Amino acid sequence: MKIKFLLIAILFITIQSCNYNTSVNKDMLTGIGTKGNGLSCANVSLTIGTQKITKNTFVYGEEFYLNFNNIEGFIKENGFVFPGMNLLILSQQGDTIMDKKDMYAEYTNGIDISPLLLQCNILVADPMRSNNSYTLFVNIWDKKSAGTFDTKLKFDVVDNKAIKLESNNITYKNIYMFSKDRKLTISGNKIKLNETIYLLFEGLSGITNVEGKAIFGVSMVIKDAEGRIFLNEKDLMADSNMDIAELKQQFAPNFIISNPDIKSPINCEILIWDKNSDNKIKASLDLEVE
Repeated sequence: MKIKFLLIAILFITIQSCNYNTSVNKDMLTGIGTKGNGLSCANVSLTIGTQKITKNTFVYGEEFYLNFNNIEGFIKENGFVFPGMNLLILSQQGDTIMDKKDMYAEYTNGIDISPLLLQCNILVADPMRSNNSYTLFVNIWDKKSAGTFDTKLKFDVVDNKAIKLESNNITYKNIYMFSKDRKLTISGNKIKLNETIYLLFEGLSGITNVEGKAIFGVSMVIKDAEGRIFLNEKDLMADSNMDIAELKQQFAPNFIISNPDIKSPINCEILIWDKNSDNKIKASLDLEVE
């Protein structure tokens, strides 16, 4: 009886020891799921810029970071660790959207940062599409042992609801606002005074192809909350044209709000029309100037 009890006790301790460095966790706010085997990380977070976020829905054009703060378990050689990281993003249909291999391959001499922070950034852009869902997989491994740490995150990509569109036979793949000065995509309706704002159209189609050229007009009108007109451009293109291929790749009219007396919300209306047909598309933005 004593021998049987001893065998059971030894077996139990052995099983526990084998799984001591194995962990499975899920963040209920972000949906981040992790599984560690030999490697552990108690703080896996999402950030945009320096701001920590808990959302898993992103506006097309945004960039976010997946942060592994104080990840532990790596074998050290002379105080250095040797991590590897793969990033894979799949569509709902299982198509590969992004596949980055060994993102820390350049650190051949190892890393001596303590506490160790590993990161990967995800730019929500082509070939991703608005109004679609994706699944992200990150595999971290120790190049000096069998330790691994796997992460999974499902996320959605949406349009910026501040951009209202009306179209007649002109289509697009994606459209978003971008601040040149802050170097980030604007996910809502707030902009800064004196910053350059781009409205980026990707994949514009419907402008007549005239021997490889797109001949079209662009008007822009900006009014404030009191109805005062601060900008009224009838045709920014005038007599100019663009290569049709360049237009389809990206077209980005821009503006700057520099008058401190402007009253929010402002309305910016941008109209693009084909000069060889009735095709057109209008974007209307109601924005708060901070």
